[in-house]
Amino acid sequence: MKNALQPGEFIEALDVTLPAPTFAVRAYKLSKRFDCDISAVAAGLGMELDGDRVREARFAFGGMAAVVKRAAHAEAAAVGQPWTQATVEAAMAALARDFTPLTDMRASAAHRLRVARNLLHRFWLETRAEAPLPARSTSVFDVMPHAAPAA
Repeated sequence: MKNALQPGEFIEALDVTLPAPTFAVRAYKLSKRFDCDISAVAAGLGMELDGDRVREARFAFGGMAAVVKRAAHAEAAAVGQPWTQATVEAAMAALARDFTPLTDMRASAAHRLRVARNLLHRFWLETRAEAPLPARSTSVFDVMPHAAPAA
């Protein structure tokens, strides 16, 4: 809830380079309430394959350290490997070497690590070569029960 801007300073522009179409990107956020702006864990995950092998991986997590941080060990566990269940499990296990999460009112350290692992697994389920999960299976809007009409 702090920033480094000094009085009178402002951000004029952001330059965001979009990844190549072959670079799979997903962003996830977990918070106590659907409309809560402060997440317990957030993940920005990206990967590019060369055939069936991971050519590049970018796994960044918020809520796992004092600042948003990339998961270097998890990335290293994936790069050069085939994008398989075994590879994602190795990357999930490596997250414990990347982070020592904190416990606060939003989540315990153990819960944050479990969530980060699960989000990485979800990324694999959505991007795997065989039977990736379709977008309709991963959208909260498609699976939320509709509110009953008022009586």
